[in-house]
Amino acid sequence: MARIIDREQKNMIGAKVRRLRLEKHMTQQELSDKLEVLAIYICRGSISRIEDQTRTVTDLELYGLSQVLDTPVEEFFK
Repeated sequence: MARIIDREQKNMIGAKVRRLRLEKHMTQQELSDKLEVLAIYICRGSISRIEDQTRTVTDLELYGLSQVLDTPVEEFFK
């Protein structure tokens, strides 16, 4: 049985992250910087790969994205 990580898309939330980031008029670098304040280190390039769904997202990273983008975790999956 294939694992989800073996698929072309490595996460389910990338498009939502991008939409929320743009709604908040935030660059990828600004998002990265705000995550760093929470001790969650995702470089700008990794933000890009999350948004285009070529990088996985850990639960800790999802929590940080939720905090910085001021959006409940559940909203990322709608």
